[in-house]
Amino acid sequence: MYYGCSTNNPLLDSQGSVCINCKQPLIYTASSYAFPVNFLTLYVTVQHKKLRTPLNYILLNLAVADLFMVVGGFTVTLATALQGYFFLGVTGCNVEGFFATMGGEIALWSLVVLAIERYIVVCKPMTNFRFNERHAIVGVAFTWIMSLTCALPPLCGWSRYIPEGMQCSCGIDYYTPTPELGNTSFVIYMFTLHFSIPLVIIGFCYGRLLCTVRAAAALQQESETTQRAEKEVTRMVIVMVISYLVCWMPYATVAWYIFANQGTNFGPVMMTIPAFFAKSAALYNPIIYILLNRQFRNCMLTIVCCGKNPFGEEETSTASSKTQAISASQVAPA
Repeated sequence: MYYGCSTNNPLLDSQGSVCINCKQPLIYTASSYAFPVNFLTLYVTVQHKKLRTPLNYILLNLAVADLFMVVGGFTVTLATALQGYFFLGVTGCNVEGFFATMGGEIALWSLVVLAIERYIVVCKPMTNFRFNERHAIVGVAFTWIMSLTCALPPLCGWSRYIPEGMQCSCGIDYYTPTPELGNTSFVIYMFTLHFSIPLVIIGFCYGRLLCTVRAAAALQQESETTQRAEKEVTRMVIVMVISYLVCWMPYATVAWYIFANQGTNFGPVMMTIPAFFAKSAALYNPIIYILLNRQFRNCMLTIVCCGKNPFGEEETSTASSKTQAISASQVAPA
């Protein structure tokens, strides 16, 4: 251990021992599930040309972000949890902290790009806008640039990565002011640009999208397609918002509390559980953004089941949807 950690390792007390024993199987289960599902997403896209659409580039970016989280975050955390403390030193902490932060930020900004795309396509603030490959590439590049502006500064002297919680994983230093590293300014910057603003954008875009779909449904009461579209988009909006809050709100709340009340005593579990929830976004994203996508789901089942979909689902035809103002394919990320 380092960064001034005492020899009285909190992992060795009764609370820490119980928690570390619980955390090991959780991390192992998360890694065992998240890696194959996200890798399968990439593999399915390579195998099926029809999936290589501009919007799906953003969904694939989510899968890449989740793999960052699994490879650079979960595996290191599992190894250090088995050891009982972070034994990889400053360099290992920087690597783990960077990968975990980068993965989480790529996923977060991908959701922002996805929300903006859905808002523009469905609500049509710009007439005749079509989301094409160039827009998708710009969107993906934007997510990486924004992620680097959060994950890179701690490696360059603005704040730092330190072991957090039960000292088995690393994160931004919320715990000390450290004026020489500018911790206070970095935490304020990160909470403003990399948490609050994305939350406002996502909430605004999906709020407007939901209102648009409801308005269209009210004008087309006889349209079964539109009614189905309203139900689908409502479900997607609810799941998206809840997953975002479940993943990041506990971590952000506890981190801000620690930052605002530096010097207050708190146990190792207080930060460990929220950190695990934040990193477990790698579990939620494949379910929400890939497995709930009919086209991806059918292609995955076909590959997993050796070329045959056991449920016999056919791709929904888009011919009839062209006559509708808003269709299920327009309001769901497919």
